[in-house]
Amino acid sequence: MAKLSYLELTGGPKEIGHSLGRFGAPAVHAYLLSSTAWQGIMQFKGTAVAAELAQYTERYFPRIWTELQGLALGLELPFEDVFLWNCRGDLWAMAPDGCTTVQLPAQGEPRLVHNEDGDPGFVGYCGVGKFIPDSGMSFVSFLYPASLPGHSFAVTQAGLAMTVNNVRARHVTPGVPRMVLTRAMLDQPDLDQAVSLLQDHPRSGAFHLSLAQRGDTRLLSVEFSAQAVSVQTIERNQLHANHAVHESMQGFEQRITRSSELRQERGDELLLQAGSAVDPLKVLADQHHVQFPIWRCDPDDSDRENTLATVDIQVGSQSLKWQVYEDPTDQPVLTFADVTRIDQV
Repeated sequence: MAKLSYLELTGGPKEIGHSLGRFGAPAVHAYLLSSTAWQGIMQFKGTAVAAELAQYTERYFPRIWTELQGLALGLELPFEDVFLWNCRGDLWAMAPDGCTTVQLPAQGEPRLVHNEDGDPGFVGYCGVGKFIPDSGMSFVSFLYPASLPGHSFAVTQAGLAMTVNNVRARHVTPGVPRMVLTRAMLDQPDLDQAVSLLQDHPRSGAFHLSLAQRGDTRLLSVEFSAQAVSVQTIERNQLHANHAVHESMQGFEQRITRSSELRQERGDELLLQAGSAVDPLKVLADQHHVQFPIWRCDPDDSDRENTLATVDIQVGSQSLKWQVYEDPTDQPVLTFADVTRIDQV
């Protein structure tokens, strides 16, 4: 039985948000509203920091603010609640978002292979959505119920490919929520402007991004927080679990879970062993460590995270092809070519 759905969303920001809300409503009302994560985030209702996050979002990204309003309507929930849920990683270091990414520069034709790790309660409720807005960039993104697109993995009409890893900042800083920033990056025409968007706006939470673009030989590793934006060009095969590792981010106060630490160590070991013959899907399917595997399938995972999908994005000089897997050891369930054209469902 398929665990991922595929849908297409069209219209203006409120209409698209409403469709996104209708997609997520079953999971929200069956599971999310009674979850520990939701209850934890709702404790920030009415706080000064929540009001500041809202003010920054409405000021800098009014179209995304409208998209969030549509999302709340589709979910049939108060806007304040839905907005706070989309600020979960800014407000709470232990939000159930993880992920692991293998970054292969591949002689100027980058390859990004990524495990999307999230709340096990969302198994069977997630999907992949093709967004065709009335204005702005078309894109395809992994979808979580009740969440904006763009904070997981996505590919855009401009040939921009992005994967996102959670970074658990210990302190709340008012600014633009991190999920709003990554949603806005999907509207950018190239790598440089995507990075500039992060540098030019006040930031709240922290993320790690892997970025590549069709026709551009660079593979970028970007770690950002409220305090800094660190950009590295990847020149050798690397793996990134969900905590900041750039030298320039030393001193950044973050929560590194045992799972994140051991996935990083095991991934580094596997890449070193394989050398140039690395099979990134095999790396992401590794379960050598019983308690803290890279491919996470235990509903009782220590971080309350499971691998909900795996994506393999191959970025060429004139093409961009990618596949989405429910099981990295099996055949893909979705295959795309030329950025947003789906070849197979």
